Amino acid sequence: MKCDDYILRVEGLKKHFVLRRSLLTKILTRERDCTVRAVDGVDLVIRRGETLGLVGESGCGKSTLGRTILKLYEPTEGKILFRGEDIAGWRGKQMDLFRRSAQIIFQNPYASLNPRKTVRDILSVPLLKRGVKDPKEREEEMVTLLEKVGLKPWHIDSYPHQFSGGQRQRIGFARALAMKPEFIVCDEPVSSLDVSVQAQILNLLSDLQQEMSLTYLFIAHDLSVVYHVSDRVAVMYLGRIVETAPTEALFEDPKHPYTRALLSAIPSVDRETRRKRQILEGVVPSSIDPPSGCPFHTRCPQAFTECRLCAPRSVEVDSGHHVACHLYV
Repeated sequence: MKCDDYILRVEGLKKHFVLRRSLLTKILTRERDCTVRAVDGVDLVIRRGETLGLVGESGCGKSTLGRTILKLYEPTEGKILFRGEDIAGWRGKQMDLFRRSAQIIFQNPYASLNPRKTVRDILSVPLLKRGVKDPKEREEEMVTLLEKVGLKPWHIDSYPHQFSGGQRQRIGFARALAMKPEFIVCDEPVSSLDVSVQAQILNLLSDLQQEMSLTYLFIAHDLSVVYHVSDRVAVMYLGRIVETAPTEALFEDPKHPYTRALLSAIPSVDRETRRKRQILEGVVPSSIDPPSGCPFHTRCPQAFTECRLCAPRSVEVDSGHHVACHLYV
């Protein structure tokens, strides 16, 4: 794939956190420092103008991957190619330029806004960073941003506590859009909102994408939401991507046993569908001490000897449909 076809590509991306024990803990319990392999070798491509949904169980590394891509976390290893350039080693002014093109919308609208700042203060920071120095021009841009996300101009001097959850998330959108980005990581942006408000926010995301030619990495655990907003879907398990495919293909014909189990858990009123549910046994292994071979083999009903010995490579089983599973190698 040519770099013109994608806005972002990650290759062998890893993010490991070291948990350091105190000296007293080491003496009393004999526990040593350990490493959490939150993201453990991810290859991913996001095409220009698309929405890539990223799904998986809680704790699989979805949010860490999104934040590492934006270098909110420094990557441990691997490449992050943005518009064809590897940003993994960027610092200072180079990162300032990258921040103008790539932004994030956080999961919790109640925690992501400073309660002591008005909307004017919140939006002024990215506008000043972008170089909008004239107060009148800055005021006009702030009003335009508020109207773009469905808020009123008089909201500009209000504080976060005066807004509902959905309105706070709209302020978060306005803050991200103030930098005029091309790429936005949406880190579970509707998971804390009521269902009726979720629909409004998802419609807003779609409208903004069409209007501003945005590219999204949409992180979520709600597969129904992912189905409606995504062009393609990537499935993550224990820090690795196990399957990627166009949305329709993945939901109609999932290949990886883990993906099939995830999709079978979607609530349904149809009795026949409920009978076909696949209940996974056991618990998700610890990312501190992941299993050898395929990370899913400890819970996979189709695991065989090869799964325990070596990690499967990702192969293309259909057009644009990739799966990392020994059943297809």
